[in-house]
Amino acid sequence: MKNSHSIHVKKLIAPIVITVITVLYFMVYFGVIIFEVREIPWIILLGVVPLGFAAAMIYVCMQRINEIKSGEEDDLSKY
Repeated sequence: MKNSHSIHVKKLIAPIVITVITVLYFMVYFGVIIFEVREIPWIILLGVVPLGFAAAMIYVCMQRINEIKSGEEDDLSKY
């Protein structure tokens, strides 16, 4: 029988990996925008959106981690 700690760690891997990949993608996109576009208004316009998405992704991942740690990870299976 596996202990609950190892089960929680396994359930944390996927959200963290997906969050890291997505945030890296948005950071690379923002870096390309800064490198290619030299006008400040366009950098702000095209760069704020991916940075906002990255911040939202990190926030959602933190919420998911808290849900998994508190044992609420199977909420959808109840319905």
